[in-house]
Amino acid sequence: MENKLTTERSSEYDNLEQMSVTDLLSNMNAEDKTVPYAIEKAIPSIEKLVEAIYEKMSTGGRLFYIGAGTSGRLGVLDASECPPTYGVTDDMVIGLIAGGDIALRKAVENAEDNTKLAWEDLQKFNINKNDVLIGIAASGTTPYVIGGVKEARKNNIVTGCITCNENSPLSREVDYAIELIVGPEFVTGSTRMKAGTAQKLALNMISTTVMIKLGRVKGNKMVDMQLSNKKLVNRGIRMIMNELDIGKSLANDLLNEHKNVRKAIDAYKSNDDE
Repeated sequence: MENKLTTERSSEYDNLEQMSVTDLLSNMNAEDKTVPYAIEKAIPSIEKLVEAIYEKMSTGGRLFYIGAGTSGRLGVLDASECPPTYGVTDDMVIGLIAGGDIALRKAVENAEDNTKLAWEDLQKFNINKNDVLIGIAASGTTPYVIGGVKEARKNNIVTGCITCNENSPLSREVDYAIELIVGPEFVTGSTRMKAGTAQKLALNMISTTVMIKLGRVKGNKMVDMQLSNKKLVNRGIRMIMNELDIGKSLANDLLNEHKNVRKAIDAYKSNDDE
């Protein structure tokens, strides 16, 4: 019997083990090409959630992600990349995965089936009505995620979700539902493929847009990025050179002094105005 969940439906392809490597790669690529169109259809719902997040974060609120398996890993990934990219504190965007950090590498048995665990995890961070919680679940049926958003709503916390099935139980439990309908996976039920790609794109869009609106980008540059390696230091020097129309030596000196691209640019312009 055909599963009602789109993410669990049988693949449009069969006898995969008999395909050539070229055919496997080409067919996977053909399926992957459909993902951006699913994202495009969801932009209005993504926009509503972004506006809600910005409203909360612009007054000091935080953004939380909860998920299990691939979905949880993607949330943790997005959260962990915000501090180095935009220079925000580690507690501004927080990703939690069912089973804890060990689940980033190895599956934790039954963790995603616990309806109370997510709220317990969130309580460690004192989540409150100033924050926003996004539940990530390709199926839209994950008990860990549904339990978390239900408790959050009871506590007057704004909630959203990212799922890949229409009218899922998760969507019905949140204020802002994002449904990315990418269709059956190339390997039946393997939601780390198209569904995971769609979720990653949506997360990129959400966090990047919020950070831009919060003033963490100048022009098109990551002026608050953490200078954690030589590549980023060199990128910072180029940003300063281009913004101020100065030579590399002076740009390097400014960055060494201020340890931040934005601060280096502002300091030079301030001195120039005096």
